[in-house]
Amino acid sequence: MNTTAPLLSIRDLNVTFVTRERTVHAVNGVSFDLKRGEVLSILGESGSGKSVSLRAVQRLLPERLTRISGAISVDGEDVLAMSKSRLRALRGGEVSMIFQEPATSFDPVYTIGQQIVEAVVTHKGVSRDQARRRALELLELVRIPSAAQRLNNYPHEMSGGMRQRAMIALALSCDPKILLADEPTTALDATVQIQVLLLLQQLQKELGLGVIIVTHDVGVAIEIGDRIAVMYGGKIVESGPLADVVRDPQHPYTQGLL
Repeated sequence: MNTTAPLLSIRDLNVTFVTRERTVHAVNGVSFDLKRGEVLSILGESGSGKSVSLRAVQRLLPERLTRISGAISVDGEDVLAMSKSRLRALRGGEVSMIFQEPATSFDPVYTIGQQIVEAVVTHKGVSRDQARRRALELLELVRIPSAAQRLNNYPHEMSGGMRQRAMIALALSCDPKILLADEPTTALDATVQIQVLLLLQQLQKELGLGVIIVTHDVGVAIEIGDRIAVMYGGKIVESGPLADVVRDPQHPYTQGLL
């Protein structure tokens, strides 16, 4: 493993959605790197291509309707050339995602514990007893009170903030190298937003994760990021170290956001 090489490298990424009615060019020529232990904030308005870029990293976009070109590599391995079995190992194993709305991301008919256990058994090949102990450790790690009891809760039995913490626990369950966070605080009130952001920040430092967080909230991007990339109309219009972009924004769209 080359520790100086980017953990994630994206070059000239283009994502197009093709239907009978129309063709939508969602992402146009996007390039960026993510280093080990770094937090990259991708900032932009709804429809700018942020979430589509994130989902392309794990090839989570609908295959029949999506055309992807360019290059995506994780630890030097070509994601666009991966087989389906290799992709299954990548998703949740090496690259995990925190989705925008945890209420719809968890399966409502299984408990939180069952869903974390399933992920650990699938990716780590351990027994269910070991996986359940790991699930308990994770709920404690993300500061969920009465963690042992919460393992037996269904998603609807938890508040939005608790569900988001449980989603973070699920994302961390298989020791990923990269954590992708898609608007992770959008559905939460302001006080809980701050708690979740501080938790993400602390976990990122403790675990040495590479993190990409996409948001339309300038405050969130500034609070957690080391570097920032500003997206507009499917393109990155400005990027650089956080302090440089905030202190001296070059693009009119960035200036308007700030």
